[in-house]
Amino acid sequence: MSTIVSITGATPRAAVDRDDAPVERMVGNRLLASLSPEDFGVLAPHLEPVSFAVGDFITRAGDPIESICFLEQGIAGVLDSLDDDRRYAVGLVGAEGFIGWPLVMGDDRSPYDVTMRAERGQALRIPAHALLAAIDLSPALHLTLLRFAHVFMLQMGRTVVSSLAHSIERRMARWILLYHDRVQADEICMTHEEFRLMLGVRRSSVTDALHRLEEEHAIRAVRAKVLVHDRTKLMALAGDTYGQPEQDYVRLLQMDRNR
Repeated sequence: MSTIVSITGATPRAAVDRDDAPVERMVGNRLLASLSPEDFGVLAPHLEPVSFAVGDFITRAGDPIESICFLEQGIAGVLDSLDDDRRYAVGLVGAEGFIGWPLVMGDDRSPYDVTMRAERGQALRIPAHALLAAIDLSPALHLTLLRFAHVFMLQMGRTVVSSLAHSIERRMARWILLYHDRVQADEICMTHEEFRLMLGVRRSSVTDALHRLEEEHAIRAVRAKVLVHDRTKLMALAGDTYGQPEQDYVRLLQMDRNR
């Protein structure tokens, strides 16, 4: 499993004790890495590594939430559906968070489809009953998990505002940045179908917007991939609908570390 450096610059480590024999292991999920040793120790015996292929469902809308997945690598697309089975992306989750947040907010069913996008995913999974028992033991752990849910709601809110206020190319720039934050390199697997889920527009409109971003020398589009050339230009195009939730995430995690 690959190592992901924490947002504070340190390589997160945690002791996992499965058979009364603690072992040192790398933790690629930033939220787990931010936990105190005591809070992580409550979760650790129940965590198991899992992997997902691109397109795999982690949860389906309406299904019971039977487990929680803390992503260590990959991008989970959170999709909402209309009655005619059209699906649209409303947010993304990567190694900064977890899938199944409605459980810690009092709901035992998933309101969204959540699928792996762009690249294979790796995660640490914990049964729902074990997580609920852990947050009963630790209000601090519960607060940390709620803080991530809060930041994800901020991200979804900015998605709504961007959809209402921005041109297609500005919205595209924002989504590319959200993907870029969560992948391992500047090369991102992003097909026209991927952009359709995010932008809700025709294929021809996706092509036109990609060309405009290429003209700005922000990206280069090749077959089923986007190469990020100039992140600063993408941020300028995305405007203030990108950045604030990400800054709030860093601030809230730092509050947890300083408790």
